[in-house]
Amino acid sequence: MGKPTGFIDYEREDAKAIEPKERIKNFKEFHIPLSMEKQQIQGARCMNCGVPFCQSGMTIMGMTSGCPLHNLVPEWNDLVYTGNWEQAYNRLKKTNNFPEFTSRVCPALCEAACTCGHWEDPVTCKANEHGIIENAYAKGYAAAKPPRVRTGKKVAIIGSGPAGLAAADQLNKRGHQVTVFERDDRVGGLLMYGIPNMKLEKWVIDRKVDIMKEEGVEFVTSVNVGKDVKAAKLLKDYDRVILACGAKNPRDIKAPGRDAKGIYFAVDFLKATTKSLLDSDLKDNNYISAKGKKVVIIGGGDTGNDCVGTSIRHGCASVTQLEMMPKAPDTRAENNPWPEWPKVCKTDYGQEEAIAVFGHDPRIYQTTVKEFLKDKNGNLNGIITVKLESKKDEKTGRMVMSEVPGSETKLDADLVLIAAGFLGTEKYVADAFGVELNARTNVSTAEGAYATSVKNVFAAGDVHRGQSLVVWAIREGREVAHAVDESLMGYSYLSVQ
Repeated sequence: MGKPTGFIDYEREDAKAIEPKERIKNFKEFHIPLSMEKQQIQGARCMNCGVPFCQSGMTIMGMTSGCPLHNLVPEWNDLVYTGNWEQAYNRLKKTNNFPEFTSRVCPALCEAACTCGHWEDPVTCKANEHGIIENAYAKGYAAAKPPRVRTGKKVAIIGSGPAGLAAADQLNKRGHQVTVFERDDRVGGLLMYGIPNMKLEKWVIDRKVDIMKEEGVEFVTSVNVGKDVKAAKLLKDYDRVILACGAKNPRDIKAPGRDAKGIYFAVDFLKATTKSLLDSDLKDNNYISAKGKKVVIIGGGDTGNDCVGTSIRHGCASVTQLEMMPKAPDTRAENNPWPEWPKVCKTDYGQEEAIAVFGHDPRIYQTTVKEFLKDKNGNLNGIITVKLESKKDEKTGRMVMSEVPGSETKLDADLVLIAAGFLGTEKYVADAFGVELNARTNVSTAEGAYATSVKNVFAAGDVHRGQSLVVWAIREGREVAHAVDESLMGYSYLSVQ
């Protein structure tokens, strides 16, 4: 814990965000961290709550409460308070391979479960984590530490997203020789091309990858395993193979006019912007531009919000975000008590920017697309939307969102971005290795295990559990590393928590 009366003595103070109209002028991160002195005061607010739900990572009513990595939050909050930053880093790294990522992009499940937050504002766990890791880099604590002994075992990891990187980091520390294959031109997977720079600048990824290279991990980019390299060759050349290639089948919207020019998947839109930004600061024009466009985004989640923020930075004429579900309440409902994850309305950075620029929230709830409209040249020039309502399905008894008859409305649009989530494993990868898939098209394993139906092939991350959070991918990467290490050595001392 921090100071015994800290949560009474001090109010929550978080990193300050640059004003929306100023931050949309570039693609840089826009939070200004607190000074170390102020961060220590925030560490003091961590209370002796007895049961630290912040680190529990348990499932309550189908939702995660607390950190899935079981981060030792009260311990490093106390160490921040007392100014013992190096030991705080050591405790943080015991459970989290990449606090430089999670302290920027995690939705802070720990804070939602904070006991202090049950009554007032939660402890700034995410900002404290950011302070710990950035101070560690500044002071040299986070420098490369190559393993002293090598085992002679070789592991190939397919995919360099958070799950693949976590598995690589753990297995390399154990002394195995790890090679990570990435089909894109840069390492990072979802972190590199799925998350915009304003949430995670890419030098943060490169900094950590460079350290992993110093420690002995080999990265091979622009190689598409299953096409450029045969699965059989990897199984011959390596003792174990881990599939950590994500869930990259975007969910489509099947409606008349879907073939209109000007409709893209959100992941392609975001990736093209980031790649052009890194390659040429957008000067090559090799991206899907929203400049001057009337943009409609289908999907109300984090990816949809990222599309809002990116479109505004392009200079769009307008932006609308369609959400199928009703608006969540602004505060916890009685049937959603702490420490459950709070099912409340969140106005994220993209929506804040839309409000500042256009004067209104871009979201339209309980609405979906019924038809895409196009001109005589096949270009998108509008959509027909329809309102939805919750009704019980007579066959299944489940509540489903159904169209409201006569609620159709025309909406101008010349760029539509589909951010409706992902469906699972890409078929060519599964076919290449011959692994079995489950009903959700994820790579199948036994419950709580990571070995696939194919000998010496393991799976982790979104390819294994479906689309999820970065923090869950890191946990799966740690757990699959333990399973692989055990299969290679007969035992493992790699930590999974």
